[in-house]
Amino acid sequence: MPQISLYIDEKTLKKVENIAKRQHTSISKWVAEQIRSKIEPAYPMNFDTLFGSISDETFIEPDELSSNSDLTREEI
Repeated sequence: MPQISLYIDEKTLKKVENIAKRQHTSISKWVAEQIRSKIEPAYPMNFDTLFGSISDETFIEPDELSSNSDLTREEI
């Protein structure tokens, strides 16, 4: 597997070490996951099941905004 070298300050390294330790993973694995999440963002598991899941009767759908408040667009 290819390797990469990073140059970071001590304060940032300490934060990375602490986070990786709390997540019971290696620094390398944690950094790789952070890079991967920026390159290939993904929704959390079961995100699609949230649609329509609000059952609070105090939740109301806001009125649709009028397009009159839009800015005038330049014609192309």
